[in-house]
Amino acid sequence: MRQRRDIDLAALRQALIDRRTALQAEDGATEDDRAPVDLDPSTIGRHSRMDALQGQAMAEASHDRRLMEIQRINAALERMEDGDYGVCLSCDKKIPAKRLELDPAVPTCVDCAARAEDHQVDHVHLVD
Repeated sequence: MRQRRDIDLAALRQALIDRRTALQAEDGATEDDRAPVDLDPSTIGRHSRMDALQGQAMAEASHDRRLMEIQRINAALERMEDGDYGVCLSCDKKIPAKRLELDPAVPTCVDCAARAEDHQVDHVHLVD
């Protein structure tokens, strides 16, 4: 596919790289929060252990969200290298430039993202 002329690919690439760097720094800064919690009752009380376990779980969830975002960023950078950036992965239509400016890692157009979200909501209602 040919490079799009309606987007500033260099600026979007730099935004992705900057965001990935920030996420990696955040992840490194919270590594201690994700460390195993000492469950020895002789060292801390029951409520303190519960608080520590909750804090660890929250740190793990944040870590997982950061990793998912880094994966999205890496995929977007790969699409840039392949010349497929800015094209919806579901329908092959151009993703609007404004959408890419808001989230340079976005893989789908608004219509396909909405359909995917509707499908998830329908699935949740089927499970309930």
